[in-house]
Amino acid sequence: MAMTCALASGTVGAIATATPAAAAVSARSSTTPGFNSTVWAVAFRGNVVYVGGSFTKVSFYGKTYTRKRLAAFDARTGAVLSWNPVADGTVRSLAVAGRAVYAAGDFSTVSGTRRDSVARLDAVTGRLTSFRHEFTGKATTLAIGNGRIYVGGKFSAVDGKKRGNLAAFRHSSGALDGSWRPRTNDRVKAVAVTRTRVYVGGGFRTVNGSGRQPRLAAVHPVSGRLITAFRPKAPAIVLDVEADARTVYTGTGGPGGRAVGYTNYGYVRWTHLFDGDVHNIAVLRGVTYAGGHFDRACTTTSTIKQLGCPKGYAKRIKLAALDTRGRLTGWNPQANGVHGVQVLSSDTRTRRVAAGGAFTRIGGARHERFALFG
Repeated sequence: MAMTCALASGTVGAIATATPAAAAVSARSSTTPGFNSTVWAVAFRGNVVYVGGSFTKVSFYGKTYTRKRLAAFDARTGAVLSWNPVADGTVRSLAVAGRAVYAAGDFSTVSGTRRDSVARLDAVTGRLTSFRHEFTGKATTLAIGNGRIYVGGKFSAVDGKKRGNLAAFRHSSGALDGSWRPRTNDRVKAVAVTRTRVYVGGGFRTVNGSGRQPRLAAVHPVSGRLITAFRPKAPAIVLDVEADARTVYTGTGGPGGRAVGYTNYGYVRWTHLFDGDVHNIAVLRGVTYAGGHFDRACTTTSTIKQLGCPKGYAKRIKLAALDTRGRLTGWNPQANGVHGVQVLSSDTRTRRVAAGGAFTRIGGARHERFALFG
């Protein structure tokens, strides 16, 4: 999960704004570039879309461009932009703040210069900034808010200082935040930020030494302390998290897969079951979009304990949308492939939803590993 955000006072990153429910975006994708390998990360900056992944080539209208794991294009026309930093490993997460594009992933250099797992790039020129840190392990997800860049993954230290799979950096200076030191006992797969909380999801069993919030937890955005008022019971590994002022949205694995909406206290608002893992969640104007490697979704919304679909399944290949009560909508783009969708990102300003992954077709039309709905 990665979303466009600003860092003015009071604004947050990786957050879905609570708005009245609206119809889902069009199920037909706009004209966009194609990628020669998996797309893992997407972020918006106005009409510019930034893309990260394992690709090395980008194609548009018969022309092929060399773009090694990072690229940008114009959402209005699909034209590939000259923005061309080079990562030597897979880019797994992107976030934008002002003129900064933050990337996290498996890389050790960007444009030939040492950058261990996290980098900050100029949104216009693609040049590296001085932001540089060393991880003992790997950072794979990030989100922006409260003047900070929050990073999660599987690592034990940053710049030689102990950190348990979570760290934060100051956006203004780029410095490691010495006061924000929450820790988990296993990998963090997703991070989402609001004004008062940082939500983290993954396969961990403990947070700050407590086992009260396995797989999904909330910590304070400044102190990092565990927020004990949030007590969800995530049924399986949490693969993605979104949050707004009223609801925490998750995509999970487990028996089949689930999209779940929780209250701020961790009570279940709704659960929707699928026949495969829900890798990604994006929320736009009251609609929850789910992506993964599922092929079917339950026709009814269920409780957290329910494992079956008593009224059967509907075909939803790799993509689906749910209304404010978690009910299945008619939105049905139908991506192909086995692994399907690996990232969903929404942009409230342009009212678009982007999907990336390993698919090559949407609704029977060729869309190589990326689609843009709006």
